[in-house]
Amino acid sequence: MAQGSRKAVVTALTANVVLTVLKFIAAVFSHSASMMNEAIHSLMDSLNQAFLLVGLNVARKPADEDYAFGHGQKKYLWNLWSAIGLFSIGCGLGLAHAWHSWVILAHVQPQEVVEFLGVSVAPIWIAATVLLIALLLDGYSLGVAVHAFRARMQQSGDSGFIRALIRSDDPTLVAVVLEDSVATLGVLLAMTGITLAAFTGNPLWDIVFSAMIALLLGLTAFFLGAVNMRFLADVRDKAAEAAFVRVVETHPEVERYHDLRSIIIDDEHTVLVAEIELREEAMVAGLQSTIDAYEREYLALLPGAKRNDISVQEYCRTRAAAQATLERTETVIEELAASVKLLAQQVHHVTIEVEGIATPPVSEERGE
Repeated sequence: MAQGSRKAVVTALTANVVLTVLKFIAAVFSHSASMMNEAIHSLMDSLNQAFLLVGLNVARKPADEDYAFGHGQKKYLWNLWSAIGLFSIGCGLGLAHAWHSWVILAHVQPQEVVEFLGVSVAPIWIAATVLLIALLLDGYSLGVAVHAFRARMQQSGDSGFIRALIRSDDPTLVAVVLEDSVATLGVLLAMTGITLAAFTGNPLWDIVFSAMIALLLGLTAFFLGAVNMRFLADVRDKAAEAAFVRVVETHPEVERYHDLRSIIIDDEHTVLVAEIELREEAMVAGLQSTIDAYEREYLALLPGAKRNDISVQEYCRTRAAAQATLERTETVIEELAASVKLLAQQVHHVTIEVEGIATPPVSEERGE
């Protein structure tokens, strides 16, 4: 799914770089406050998506001596800096420009015709053309992002789009979906403001809608900041823990579990730890034949005279019992880990500690 996130980011970045240039040109010629704030909006989107792309690249680095579980969480840091920094700056710049446009409103005379590439044209048509292009590009970028997000929803079994967006474990993809949605809404707001200003002859409509575009950037910053901070605060993976409980409850040699915990490293890596107690009757029943086989193997390695030594025989028997028990315990742990990873594929590392063997009868409820 990281590939889907990357495609969505690259598509959005390409579209917004083109739109940033077009919107700034249109803003200069049309003198529209809404168009200028849309240009600022696209500039912030472009910078943000560049940050997201850097975060994706950094997160791909493998584990090393300083980062035992890889660099995945750095993606959230880049996303957080982008959301709180860039979008907050964009919101501030947009509101400042709206205020400035309002202050000088009485001193600016609207232009009915401007020279654009050697052609006399009404400013509203320049703005309308650029906004139409923006609507097409933002709509296409949004379609790519939504398609990638729906594919991730299908993989995780989610059905509600809004609920999945809020609870998603891939904030990069969430950021692109949200930014493209807000970008499309921003274009519609700019169209509305410019159209109302042109038909009523009151440029205040343009300024009001430009302020609304700036506030959209602020709301985006708040939401994306909250999403990324959630993954930088040792959040538990409830799905992985539920998978572990299901596995333990169906395993014939595990009596109960304790101290089950998990932490999401990134959207593709979860670490899970737990303690278990083994079921005595299930463990012991299958060990005797293995213990006997190991005891015969150890005795066969000894010279003939030592095989009849009682103390040597007791040592071989004890060692055989310990070996068989350890091997069976390791097998149980491997089975549990493999089953959990099969049910919850995001689980990257499982640490299971055997607390001991529970003696029957046990009337307590399994688990805690």
